[in-house]
Amino acid sequence: MDIKRNGSQPSGKGPTAYFTGTVRIDPLFEAPDPARVRGASVTFEPGARTAWHSHPLGQTLVVTAGCGRVQRWGGPIEDIRPGDVIWFSPGEKHWHGATATTAMTHIAIQEQLDGKTADWMEKVSDEQYQG
Repeated sequence: MDIKRNGSQPSGKGPTAYFTGTVRIDPLFEAPDPARVRGASVTFEPGARTAWHSHPLGQTLVVTAGCGRVQRWGGPIEDIRPGDVIWFSPGEKHWHGATATTAMTHIAIQEQLDGKTADWMEKVSDEQYQG
């Protein structure tokens, strides 16, 4: 058994190569081998968002606070709120983040494949974000 105590892992800033705006990442768990699952709480300030990306084994988001937006490539922008659970299929190109006026926090859960949890692509333009 391993207990990760609240506050025992430092918060980090979302890297500017993968995020637009102010994003804080709080690691929650990383299961040891042979397990592959990882989880983090991610907070997006108003207007902040990820770049387009995909996950080799998919991703689950659990919205815990605020209001946000998600979009898969070629699909409509969807509003998300606390209690919503979003699943992105393996390889599905997508982005997620806050609304323009409200911060959003979600728990992101994904598995790593060959040490990788995400494939990062181009940033979401302001025009794409605004829909």
